Amino acid sequence: MASLLAKSTLTRGKDEVYVAAVPLRATKGAPQLLMSAAYSLNFWDLQHFMVIIKSHSPPSPSQAFLVFDFQPKDPENIFTALAVLSGRAVPGAVLTRKLTKLPRSKCWLVGYTQVDALSVANKFSYNWETDLRVGRHDCRDYTNGLVEFLTGEKSVLERLRNTFSEAEK
Repeated sequence: MASLLAKSTLTRGKDEVYVAAVPLRATKGAPQLLMSAAYSLNFWDLQHFMVIIKSHSPPSPSQAFLVFDFQPKDPENIFTALAVLSGRAVPGAVLTRKLTKLPRSKCWLVGYTQVDALSVANKFSYNWETDLRVGRHDCRDYTNGLVEFLTGEKSVLERLRNTFSEAEK
């Protein structure tokens, strides 16, 4: 009991930083089914990553969690998919949206930040180059960069991938 109390005292007032994985979006039909299957089978490289922040200043129930992510402007367009597959850059967009609760799976608490996480994340996102190129400048780079900006941890996705791989053994 004392250790639980000590932990909650240490983290009070700090903004929580999470990383979540969701299926990649694709055109309806077979491509979308393939992406959902890849996500269900835990193919790490075929998942979309994003950062979720739970701010403790000010605590507002309508703004419990904010999601920050980077993806193609039109992820369900077949021409976008073809450009991505050929290694070409496509127009991207940094998105911010609200969640009332955290995803139930594939969501990890990766750290805490003493700074105003929402204003730092907004500044980071504003300055993010929006030409998206899979494997070179995509949701993984955005997630790693934003988490490093917020918590100081570099290559958070590599740590999560290694932890995830170890858990499967």
